[in-house]
Amino acid sequence: MKYILVTGGVISGIGKGIIASSVGTILKSCGLRVTAIKIDPYINIDAGTFSPYEHGEVFVLDDGGEVDLDLGNYERFLDIRLTKDNNLTTGKIYQSVINKERRGDYLGKTVQVVPHITDAIQEWVMRQAQVPVDDDGVEPQVCVIELGGTVGDIESMPFIEAFRQFQFKVKRENFCNIHVSLVPQPSATGEQKTKPTQNSVRELRGLGLSPDLIMCRCSTPLENSVKEKISMFCHVEPEQVSLDHTGLKTTEAVEITVEHRGHMMRFQCFLSLWSVTSSWCIKKICKVAKTKYVDSADLEASTLQEEPVRYHEAWQKLCSANGILVPGGFGVRGTEGKIQAISWARKQKKPFLGVCLGMQLAVYANSTEFDPETKHPVVIDMPEHNPGQMGGTMRLGKRRTIFKTKNSILSKCTNIRHHLQVNPELKQHFEEKGFRFVGQDVEGERMEVIELDDHPYFVGVQYHPEFTSRPIKPSPPYFGLLLAAAGRLPGYLQKGCRLSPRETYSDRSGSSSPDSEIADFKLPSLAQD
Repeated sequence: MKYILVTGGVISGIGKGIIASSVGTILKSCGLRVTAIKIDPYINIDAGTFSPYEHGEVFVLDDGGEVDLDLGNYERFLDIRLTKDNNLTTGKIYQSVINKERRGDYLGKTVQVVPHITDAIQEWVMRQAQVPVDDDGVEPQVCVIELGGTVGDIESMPFIEAFRQFQFKVKRENFCNIHVSLVPQPSATGEQKTKPTQNSVRELRGLGLSPDLIMCRCSTPLENSVKEKISMFCHVEPEQVSLDHTGLKTTEAVEITVEHRGHMMRFQCFLSLWSVTSSWCIKKICKVAKTKYVDSADLEASTLQEEPVRYHEAWQKLCSANGILVPGGFGVRGTEGKIQAISWARKQKKPFLGVCLGMQLAVYANSTEFDPETKHPVVIDMPEHNPGQMGGTMRLGKRRTIFKTKNSILSKCTNIRHHLQVNPELKQHFEEKGFRFVGQDVEGERMEVIELDDHPYFVGVQYHPEFTSRPIKPSPPYFGLLLAAAGRLPGYLQKGCRLSPRETYSDRSGSSSPDSEIADFKLPSLAQD
C-alpha cells in the first residue's frame, strides 16, 4: 500500500481537496486502484449538522454517512464508493478510544494522546485503506489522505504526530507528503511573496514531516526566481515546487496541470511505483452556458414592493432560462418564490427538476415544516424523524425506489437525505389531475418521484441524485433536465437510450450513451432557484 498525505499551510480552504482528487484521478487513470480518506480535526462526529455556509453542502454516502463535501469530490472524480469510515474526525477517534477505555481494553493504563490517540489514528487509516472501493472488490493500491485544516492548528497536532510516526511504520518509500501553500501577491507591489510558504514548511518540518512536493497557490504563474527561492529555503529540489494556478476554475484543469508538470514521474520515484502511463488526455473542448442563480426570495411580491428593480431582474433571469432547477433546502424563507418559479415552469412548459424540497413544493399546499398546525398537510414528517434531535435523524443512504409505470422518464433511484415526505393520503387526488407519483419506496408509503403529464420535462425527486452523479456518468434526473433544456430529450429516448448511466444502452444501431451526448452538447442557460 502506498500513502499520499495532502497537508495545507498559511490559510484554510486553500484547495487541498482539489489537489487530492486530481492526484487520485490521475493515478487511477494510470491503472492503479485508488482510495481516499478525509481527516477533519473538528470534534464533531460527522458533518450532518454543519452549516453549509461554513463547510459547503453535506455529502451523503451509500451507507448513510453524512460527510464532508470533499468525499463527494473523491467519489465523483475517482468513480469509487466510499463509506462513512473514510471520513475521520477528532470526535470519532476520541469516541473510539474512550469506548476502549471504558471496556478495559487498556488494562488500567493511563490513556494519553501519545500513544493511544496517535495509535488509533494510524490503525484507522491502515484499516480503511484496505477496504475495496470499486465494484470488483479488490484491495486498493494507493490511498490519498487529505488532512483538513492548517499546519500549526491545535486541532491538527495529534494527526501530524500520528503521520510523523506513520511514515516510518509503513516505510518511507511507501509514503509521500504533498504540501499545499499560498504564495500571495499584494496588489501594491505585484511581487510574489514566499515567506508564508517558507514559514509553513518550516513548521511542518519542525513537526517531523518533510514535503516531497510543494503545490503553491498563486494568482499568476510562478516566477522561476520565486520557485528557486522556495526550493532553497524549504529543502526541496526546484522540480518539487509547482504552481496550482488559482485561475484554474475546475478540477479537470488542475488534473491536467498536475500531470503536465511531470508529477507522475515524481510519484513513481517517491513511492517506488512501477512504471505506469496515464490515459488522461484532452479529447475535445466544448462550451456550455453557465448556470444562472436566482434567489427565490427575489421572485416574491414583497420584493416587488421593497426592491422593484431586484424583483424584475430576478424574473428576467428566470424567464430567459431554458430549464429550471429547484434544489433542496430548509425553512420557510424563499418558499413562495420557489413555488412561483415552479408554477411558471409548469404553465410555460419549461423543463423543470425539483430535488427534495423542490419536489415537495411542486405538490405543495402546506407543510408541517412551515406550519405545524396546518389543516391541509400535503408534506408531513416521516415517522422515524425526531424533530427534537438534529444529528443523524434523517432518512439517509442508498434506498430502492419502485417505478409504478413503464412510461416514466426516470428509471433509477440514488442516494437519499430528507426528513419530510408527501402525504400518501392525497396521492389519488393529485393523480386524477395528471400529476403522477411514478416512483415509490418498497413499501409504497413514500412518494419518491413525480412526473407531470403533457409536459416536456416536469420531474421531482425526493432523493438527492447529485450524490451518485459522475462527470462521465451523469445521474438520470440531471441528465434528463439538460437534454430537455437543449431540446434533445425526445430524440435521445427515441434512439433507444436510457437516462440511467448504469444500465445497458440499447444495442440498436445509432444508439448512444451519455458520453457521446455530452461530447457535442450546446446547451442554453439553466436557472437555479
